[in-house]
Amino acid sequence: MDILQILLDLFTGYGYLAVFLVLLVCGFGVPIPEDITLVAGGIISGLGYTNVHWMFVVGMAGVLVGDGLMFFAGRLFGQRVLRFRPVAKVMTPARFAAVQEKFAKYGNWVLFVARFLPGLRTPIFLTAGLTRRIPYWRFLLMDGFAALISVPIWVYLGYLGARNHQWLMSMVHRGQAGILIVIGLLALALAVVWWRKRRAAQQQSS
Repeated sequence: MDILQILLDLFTGYGYLAVFLVLLVCGFGVPIPEDITLVAGGIISGLGYTNVHWMFVVGMAGVLVGDGLMFFAGRLFGQRVLRFRPVAKVMTPARFAAVQEKFAKYGNWVLFVARFLPGLRTPIFLTAGLTRRIPYWRFLLMDGFAALISVPIWVYLGYLGARNHQWLMSMVHRGQAGILIVIGLLALALAVVWWRKRRAAQQQSS
């Protein structure tokens, strides 16, 4: 049984609460695909178990609360959180250093991009809180902006393809590829901006 069917069985039985809790768990770095979770929420809405618009609200809440908990875990516990075994598996010293380097290069836009990078999402959000360089309102703004793009795409896609899983999964794969392309272009644009700023600073200093 694949993960989508497992989630569908769970969600049809427990509705909005199950969707919210699974998204919360996703925020902690547990390897459950967030996009498939949101798609499953949309599917049960398309099958009449829930209202799709409320599912969108629940999806946004689950995503933002899960991300916020990671941020505050870093903020409240500092370096101690890195000694917590589940966190240590996700946030290795090498990954922590790499995330800090990304913040130094690209600034707050790393928080926006993180929403579309499951493997780096938890380390980035933890680091944002741990370093105490980013206020929560800015974190919420960047993460929320990204969530307003990703969450409705997956929820309403699941809703539209609820009765045609073959079409739905083909669209999910296309959507994943499309988002990665957009993120790649955004990363390239940010790299260009960073390079120009660095070059301008070097010219001023010389």
